[in-house]
Amino acid sequence: MHHENTGSHAHSLPEEMGADFWNERYRTKDRVWSGRPNRQLVAEAADLAPGRALDVGSGEGADSVWLAERGWRVTAVDISTVALERAAAHARERGDAVADRITWRQADLTGWAPPEAAFDLVSAQFMHLRPEPMARLVGALAAAVAPGGHLLIVGHHPADVANHVPRPPYPEMFYTAEDLVALLPDTGWSVVVGEARPNSQTLDGRVYEVHDAVLRVRRDPA
Repeated sequence: MHHENTGSHAHSLPEEMGADFWNERYRTKDRVWSGRPNRQLVAEAADLAPGRALDVGSGEGADSVWLAERGWRVTAVDISTVALERAAAHARERGDAVADRITWRQADLTGWAPPEAAFDLVSAQFMHLRPEPMARLVGALAAAVAPGGHLLIVGHHPADVANHVPRPPYPEMFYTAEDLVALLPDTGWSVVVGEARPNSQTLDGRVYEVHDAVLRVRRDPA
């Protein structure tokens, strides 16, 4: 599961949602996601000075393109080669200056670790895994943030399940900002934003009031 969608999510278990699952999902639809950058990324990163960014679970590339248009040099990582090819095509449509700022990389995020202290912004939008692989992923993403840089994680809040929003029936895969903070090292971080942010989302033609768990933390300067 990655990136906010305008339709319902598949109810497959995370361990079943490998490269074949995602490649097939992208092949069967002209567009899986909305084509717009995730709204919480826009809200949290619009005023950050451009630097090096890691877009985790980059999908069809809307977030990466948005960052590159603002001067960021982006490493975009996704499990699906189909999604990466589609994203690269979208970036080229925005011009060489944008496309040249993005490096596309295929990887299964449950077993991949980015280089340490390499990015000024690490963004993971709507990545939902079982608790153990999610804890490993958050640890790896935190390690990838350079001193003075930011880690931004956004996901579906557990309250959505209680409020009958049609989410996959795995409540342990959703999290609060506080849950994410607990996965970070005990020292070396400052919480910039940690909240359940009200939002609306259209699922199967119906608009639901939802909450996004939004955590942005800054790694202490060296």
